[in-house]
Amino acid sequence: MVFGGKPSVLGIAAEALEFATEAAEDTHPNEYLGLLRATPASDLGVAERGYVITDVLVVPGTETNPVSATFGSSQVPNDMRTVGSIHSHPNGVLAPSDADRAMFGKGEVHVILGAPYGPDRWRAFDHEGEPRSLDVLDVELPDDEAFFDFTQEDIDEELE
Repeated sequence: MVFGGKPSVLGIAAEALEFATEAAEDTHPNEYLGLLRATPASDLGVAERGYVITDVLVVPGTETNPVSATFGSSQVPNDMRTVGSIHSHPNGVLAPSDADRAMFGKGEVHVILGAPYGPDRWRAFDHEGEPRSLDVLDVELPDDEAFFDFTQEDIDEELE
């Protein structure tokens, strides 16, 4: 499957899922909300063509309470590697609400984590809110410092 002209997301790195699960647990009883970033599978030694979710971004100014989590669209980074969202349901329900489905239009993969949080307490959904498979992959994550390692020349090239 190709989404938005790009090869699809193959899976999520175990470390990224673990990070989000711990963050959801720390945020409980409020909802947790983050954005999912992906890395080309080939950069991680995965033979298939596509992407692997490797990062969970926390958006500055995110507001949470026990029944919702929101952030201002002006705070969302303009990042071509963003492939979806991840959030928690403190009530444990592993199904998208109508509000979730409205947000799911932006991205290929959306993950809901449900209380009590653990390795089997999550589900993945597509951009229409329908269940989809998402493998958990044991891959070595890229060096995070490389994300901030860029020059003005890199920025100019990206803007062209």
